[in-house]
Amino acid sequence: MRVLVIGSGGREHALCWSIAASPLLTKLWCAPGNPGTARHAENVPLGALDIAALVAFASDNSVDLVVPGPEAPLVAGITDAMEAAGITCCGPSRAAAQLEGSKTFTKEICDAASIPTALWERFDDADAARAFIRRRGAPIVVKADGLAAGKGVVVAATEQEALAAINAMMDVRLFGDAGASVVIEECLVGNEVSLFALCDGEAARLLGSAQDHKRVGDGDSGGNTGGMGSYTPAPMFAPAHEQAAMERIIQPALSEMARRGTPFRGVLYAGLMLTDEGAKLIEFNVRFGDPECQVLLLRLMSDLLPALQAACDGELKNFDLRLYDTAALGVVMAARGYPDAPQRGSIIRGIERASALPGVQVFHAGTAADADGTLRAAGGRVLTVCGTGRTLGAAHDVAYAAVNAIDWPEGFCRRDIGWRALGPHADHSTG
Repeated sequence: MRVLVIGSGGREHALCWSIAASPLLTKLWCAPGNPGTARHAENVPLGALDIAALVAFASDNSVDLVVPGPEAPLVAGITDAMEAAGITCCGPSRAAAQLEGSKTFTKEICDAASIPTALWERFDDADAARAFIRRRGAPIVVKADGLAAGKGVVVAATEQEALAAINAMMDVRLFGDAGASVVIEECLVGNEVSLFALCDGEAARLLGSAQDHKRVGDGDSGGNTGGMGSYTPAPMFAPAHEQAAMERIIQPALSEMARRGTPFRGVLYAGLMLTDEGAKLIEFNVRFGDPECQVLLLRLMSDLLPALQAACDGELKNFDLRLYDTAALGVVMAARGYPDAPQRGSIIRGIERASALPGVQVFHAGTAADADGTLRAAGGRVLTVCGTGRTLGAAHDVAYAAVNAIDWPEGFCRRDIGWRALGPHADHSTG
């Protein structure tokens, strides 16, 4: 098979790494890719949102399967465009991608399919939203209705925080048109976990569950980010819980989407809150998470490539996804100044030394290579350093040993990834 992966982050490096291991693969491209994907694929200088050029490239190169990594091209309709050109694309249609593109749409699906979720209201008028917040009080959650790069959600502990979120989203338009309308919902209490399923429009197969760390600093302090680390499996979310969530959340959503004539194919990512009343849906995403993808694929025993093809062909009912009985933990190394103003251009050394450690895999995200091969920071989240082991504690120690082997004074990471499972004082990693 000839395959094109779309995107340039750690998720896409992990996808290329996994797909490249398939005996079915004959040629792999990544657009635009990064220095990490270049180890497994031929990088193509096309942006993830340059849909016309991507379709032309796929057509000209007889691509058999396109695998979009990020959400933006899916919401923009890349699957529709590829399929109109006769090219198979493993992702939802533009209509089905509204599960991530619109918080309101997701809530309407939940209501129609009786999927447990937080009570909610939608507002197009800022003054009406402010009046609702004053009436309901805090804690309360304010979400930009559209895509906001994973940052359009404010869990407000006070009314003032909630009102400030309305001002930022609806008045200042911090997230552009994504904040023209907002969803305001009750604040669910519990532990968060992410569930991932590969779907073919009717059937779904579990890819695993993970927990990530959104805040930039240790102890969940500081600003919100795209994710500073993750681990799988989540001990508090046992296989029985995963199965219950597949039955109560994933399958009803697939059935409702099919009923509406917009069947969902691709990776469905359910962000869940584990409440006293059971798991409730926080949000759907229509692709792998980043950095969850990196740790999930490290546990995947099955060949990813035919699984993706089976999802496109509606054949998952005949497909079995198997996972290794191991744990994986990933630590994001970010450029100093992230998430506000990351410093670019600093030199990163020691990745080969870190990668040589048993059980280690280092995935590139915001990196760039000079002509002589010198690796530099070129973004906010720069590397995801992953460790695997028989237990989560072992995976934690392997990952942080690799972090300590990397020479990058201008980079930083959280030193407590996995603390919910291992305890807040389980850090053996300083150095």
